[in-house]
Amino acid sequence: MTTATEHLAKLAVLIDAENASSKIASGLFKEIATIGEASVRRIYGDFSGTRLKGWSDVLADHAIMPHQNFANIAGKNASDIALVIDAMDLLHSGRFDGFCLVSSDSDFTRLAARIREQGVAVYGFGEQKTPQSFRHACKRFIYTENLTIADGENAEVTTDPVAAPVVKLSPKKAVPIITAALNQLDDLDGWYPLGAVGKQLLAEMPDFDPRSYGCPKLSQLVEKAGGFELRRDSLLVYIRPK
Repeated sequence: MTTATEHLAKLAVLIDAENASSKIASGLFKEIATIGEASVRRIYGDFSGTRLKGWSDVLADHAIMPHQNFANIAGKNASDIALVIDAMDLLHSGRFDGFCLVSSDSDFTRLAARIREQGVAVYGFGEQKTPQSFRHACKRFIYTENLTIADGENAEVTTDPVAAPVVKLSPKKAVPIITAALNQLDDLDGWYPLGAVGKQLLAEMPDFDPRSYGCPKLSQLVEKAGGFELRRDSLLVYIRPK
């Protein structure tokens, strides 16, 4: 719980409706609430047809302000341009501690990099198919498949045209990733603080998320991965000898 003396990060949430499923809406704002306050909530797309009806149905539930952009010319995405213009206007207002860019489109890579050049955090939200360039341009990147599962949705049976099937990795796949992070840290008689491990993992891989391996928390992933020991009382990790 945030106290009166603590600063709650002000966030601008900008959603590319053409490249994000409406199925993530509830899980998206729950996730954003763990980062800060979604002070601005805007979504961009052509809502004149039926393709974005899913988003139209949930806008009011989450106080999202739609920005209509007619697709007058095929192949030209006016919505992307509008989102970028608004993002730069909001950035230069100096009112925000971070931006949440919701899209799987690599076209927003430069926008994310430019915002971070200004010293402002960028949190990306997109599908597992999102190109690495955009994922790594963000301070942190959250796969939206993890948000729908966490919210009780089954992305594998949805009829949403932009939703993708969930691909869960085996916890064992995380062993070399976690080991590499541990090797970058100073140990305490062979033990490593779990919190420091988590920070190192995100520093090296902005899209790292225990939920991608079927585990809600890093501590559970460490236990299930094998190759490590975990002291739950002190949250210390140890590399088990082979």
